[in-house]
Amino acid sequence: MSLSGKVALVTGATSGIGRATAELLAERGARVLVSGRDGQRGAEAVRGIRAAGGEAEFVPAALSGAADARALARRAEELAGPLDILVNNAAIAVFGATAAIAEDDFDACHALNVKVPFFLVGAVAPGMAERGGGVIVNVSTMVAGFGTAGSAVYASSKAALELLTKSWAAEYGPRGVRVNAVAPGPTRTEGTTAQYGTQRLEALGAQAPARRVAEAREIAAAIGFLAGPEGAFVHGAILPVDGGRTAV
Repeated sequence: MSLSGKVALVTGATSGIGRATAELLAERGARVLVSGRDGQRGAEAVRGIRAAGGEAEFVPAALSGAADARALARRAEELAGPLDILVNNAAIAVFGATAAIAEDDFDACHALNVKVPFFLVGAVAPGMAERGGGVIVNVSTMVAGFGTAGSAVYASSKAALELLTKSWAAEYGPRGVRVNAVAPGPTRTEGTTAQYGTQRLEALGAQAPARRVAEAREIAAAIGFLAGPEGAFVHGAILPVDGGRTAV
């Protein structure tokens, strides 16, 4: 129970990688605040964690900007006390030819994927620093590190998040706050299966040395490593969890 006594907030935690992460952190002893838009799925995630012996509460949040991020941080700390772990997982993916992307879609993607984590960290990290410790893990993507046609909007938002990860490590690391990121490859979730279809998703996974698609739990395990004491000397890292895709 390496996270016993810790309070963790996971955004986008009602499904996919976020839910798997919330479950894993709870298994390791953390009190987990499950954040998301869908109250029914949030309740299901909390019930599952509690049924397994963990501690969790649902904190509803529709995140689109600074005010939403600050309100979430405030509600989370009112409910459970100061946060020890923040996992910035909530995101949307916008794909398509550059000339065909609508401005509203561009703005929505960068608002949730960049602006919300920026202001959520701004609301949470200073308190962590004052207390002398805390962990922030950002969820990026492998395509933040190389060019792919049709991914310009989504990839650029995650590339910004990776640079923010390093900037925050420099800013808050000297005061005991570790900030890192994971960069997943193709991962089997409800969202990716709906977006790509099983066949295309498997084809994407086959391009990596691992020759398969990741399970959400495998990405959560990497997040758990960075969030726990095992990752105590890791600061400002972008950990690829992509089956080796970016290595070839």
